[in-house]
Amino acid sequence: MSAVDAGTLGLVLAASAATAFAVMLAAFVTGTVKGLHRIVDVAWGAAFAAVAVVACCLSAGHGDDLRRAAVTLATVVWGLRLATHIARRGRGHGEDPRYARMLARARGNPTLYALRKIYLLQGALVWLVSLPVQVAVLLPGPPDATVWLGLAVWAAGLAFEAVGDHQLARFKADPANRGRVMDRGLWSWTRHPNYFGDFLVWWGLYLTACATWQTALLTLVSPLVMTGLLVWGSGKRLLEAHMAGRPGYAAYQARTSGFVPRPPRRTA
Repeated sequence: MSAVDAGTLGLVLAASAATAFAVMLAAFVTGTVKGLHRIVDVAWGAAFAAVAVVACCLSAGHGDDLRRAAVTLATVVWGLRLATHIARRGRGHGEDPRYARMLARARGNPTLYALRKIYLLQGALVWLVSLPVQVAVLLPGPPDATVWLGLAVWAAGLAFEAVGDHQLARFKADPANRGRVMDRGLWSWTRHPNYFGDFLVWWGLYLTACATWQTALLTLVSPLVMTGLLVWGSGKRLLEAHMAGRPGYAAYQARTSGFVPRPPRRTA
């Protein structure tokens, strides 16, 4: 950690935590008033963008300006694109079935349960997953090959995610596709191009913080946690459980990769 000023790092970490929880508390108030806790999914991307901006501002005068600007911009672009996409996708819809089931099983006050299990938990995850961003903005020295490689991986992930979301939105907008399984474009190569894109984004941002073995080790938890969430947590696992009974989905699973893209298998 000799490459990072410890006092400034502590300030950035504390302010980033406060920012993540402030965004989630604002979302909690809005979601409670509207009776729609799915708003937390919009706040998820927005919280990452807010954390990046706060970390960038507090790190001014420390670290390299180009690295700080590039990492901040990359995080903000990803976070706001995701928040905007989810807001548009959810417009006019009711509560997310995941949150409805969670609150139906809640013990005690369901509002306080939602605060703890939905909003505060996600605020903590935003802070943890964004550790590479909080560290990278403080790193001195011009960007090296690892930074540029990380930004290239980030760009590939953003493109994969955005294209996959666009293809799915167009598919769902066609009434002829009602009840059908999306198996075209990127969705013929992986059942979750959006989740795979997120995976690349956060491994790419992790690389931008790998200036020393200390910073690489400190921030490794970020992409590992995000990978766990995408594959075994609230991402792929829950979505596939929800889709399991849909006609044609079993055949789609048989011929299409579950995560890492590859050409579809030939099936009888």
